[in-house]
Amino acid sequence: MFVLSVVLLIAAVAVFLVGRGRAEAGWRIGAAVGALGGVLAGLFACLHVVRAYEVGVPVTFGRVGTPLTSGMHLKSPFTDVTSFSTRPVDLDLGGEDRVEVRSSQGGVLYADVTIKWAVVPRRAVELYRLAGSEDAVQERLVLPDSREIIRNVFARHTSEEGYASARERISAEIETQVKERLAPRGIDVTTVNLRNVRPSKQLQGQIDKKIQQEQATERAVEAARTAKAEAERKRIEAEGTARANKILERSLSDKVLYNQCLDAYREAAKAHPVYAVPCGSGSGGTPVIVDGTKN
Repeated sequence: MFVLSVVLLIAAVAVFLVGRGRAEAGWRIGAAVGALGGVLAGLFACLHVVRAYEVGVPVTFGRVGTPLTSGMHLKSPFTDVTSFSTRPVDLDLGGEDRVEVRSSQGGVLYADVTIKWAVVPRRAVELYRLAGSEDAVQERLVLPDSREIIRNVFARHTSEEGYASARERISAEIETQVKERLAPRGIDVTTVNLRNVRPSKQLQGQIDKKIQQEQATERAVEAARTAKAEAERKRIEAEGTARANKILERSLSDKVLYNQCLDAYREAAKAHPVYAVPCGSGSGGTPVIVDGTKN
């Protein structure tokens, strides 16, 4: 715009000089229009509008000036303004950009992470010196630092903690460290979302094998527990039977056995009314005639 202003002013002066000695008014009008256009172009070259939710960094002959907030600003025509958006930006590390990490056991996992960050307006000059542009802030600062921190955090945890038991704790650790790393550079990290952690095929095979081994161990332990309980039940049953036999042995006498023998054969005599049976102690027990027809 400044170059256009200079060109228009030079053209206006040339037209004025050419038409000065002539009677036609068109030359003077052309010179006036050119001069007016040059002045307006120069004025616009000295104005710069910073849009809402942006901050501008002015640079004049290599010297960085004070950040420009949203609105209209006067500047030198030799000043270039680099704008940075202050809106939150999502850095999506997923799909082909997912982060490959290793656990403390050496297992490979793939982490999908979303990092929401924004430029701190008052630190725009520092970001310009570090990166040079808005796109470079993410490519040179946010992305490499976030990947490094994600890998370092996962390396302090086991594979099982990484994909299952400690995901929330790992996400909190990543968020804390990313904020601490980027805050001094003028980048405000609002949230870190660890969306998904997926083990590699090799690690998944190891996990499945471990689960099968654990299930087999649980079945073996349960079988051993059942066998032990059954053995204990049989032992208790045998001890009960032995105690009952001892009690029965102490309570039985020859007379008791003799009476029980008579009762047993009396019941049998109901089918065969009269027969002789030996009842008594010793090998030659006293013969007894049992008549089922009589009481």
